[in-house]
Amino acid sequence: MILPPSTLRSSQPLSSASINERPFIYSKISRGVRGAGPPPQRMSDWIRSLEGTPSGHDLALALALLAAVLHALFGALQKGKHDPWMSRSAIDICYGLIAVPFALFVVPWPEPHMWLIFAGALVIHAGYKYLQAMTYSRGAYTVVYPVVRGTGPLFAVLGAGLWFDEHFSAGQWLGLATLLAGIFGLAAYNLRYVVVARETLVQALGLAVATGFFVALYTTYDAYGIRATYDPFTFLAWFFMLDGFFMPIVMRRELRALTREAALPLFRRGILGAFVAFFSFGSILMATRLGNVGEAAVLRETSTVFAALIGWLILKERVTRVQLGLMALIAVGAVIVQAMG
Repeated sequence: MILPPSTLRSSQPLSSASINERPFIYSKISRGVRGAGPPPQRMSDWIRSLEGTPSGHDLALALALLAAVLHALFGALQKGKHDPWMSRSAIDICYGLIAVPFALFVVPWPEPHMWLIFAGALVIHAGYKYLQAMTYSRGAYTVVYPVVRGTGPLFAVLGAGLWFDEHFSAGQWLGLATLLAGIFGLAAYNLRYVVVARETLVQALGLAVATGFFVALYTTYDAYGIRATYDPFTFLAWFFMLDGFFMPIVMRRELRALTREAALPLFRRGILGAFVAFFSFGSILMATRLGNVGEAAVLRETSTVFAALIGWLILKERVTRVQLGLMALIAVGAVIVQAMG
């Protein structure tokens, strides 16, 4: 049985206090597949104890910012000498295999209603990855990336209002508008100077908006998923294990053609990217369990700032004063959203 959205309208995730109210969800959790009795004390118990508290809200803020930094690093790992989709395939293979023992032997098994939720998540993430590939193959990265990341939080805030009954104040909408002005300003500034793939740029921008919609869709849906299970680490471990199959299947011919010399550096990057993905995706989902989905989505999109800083400081890419000013605008917008919340 899949949980109806109405059971998760509140901004607060399901917790141990909800067990008596929803026995159809949790009736099998205590006995599980590992024997009778309550689950042992572990990090998930600490996470649940923070739900709905000021400390939980502060932790959600920190996790969303951590996700922003790691998301920028994750993007940087997909650049370089390797094809970005081969890099993504290697990362997915690695995080899928690493997640297997945790999903099967460490975390509690998913409740019966979670299987349909996982199926929905896999379809949404497959659509996101496909649209992302189409977008980046038709438009300059510096133009389409800000559009993807800019439309994502806007759709996510709207989706959180419909799905979880979470609503921004007038001040938070002002902060969101400020952040979006900075992100789309970066896209417009980069568009002015881009010289590659201009003939397919209009199509790429349309795909970028569609990709941003899918970013919001998976952010909102995955928040629903991690709130629908008693143990948040159950959702994370099983999602990573199941999601690790899609890109390797799509890229199976290219992966089979790899030589040993090409595969070793590719999968070294894949292992590093897998751990970055664990903490990046895990952080944002924990943030949506502990706090508001819209606020977490907005803070994550400060990754645009961190991506530019990584390009400037590590990849030695040129950053102009205009770009620095627009990045500052993004940061100011994020601060306003939190201050007015």
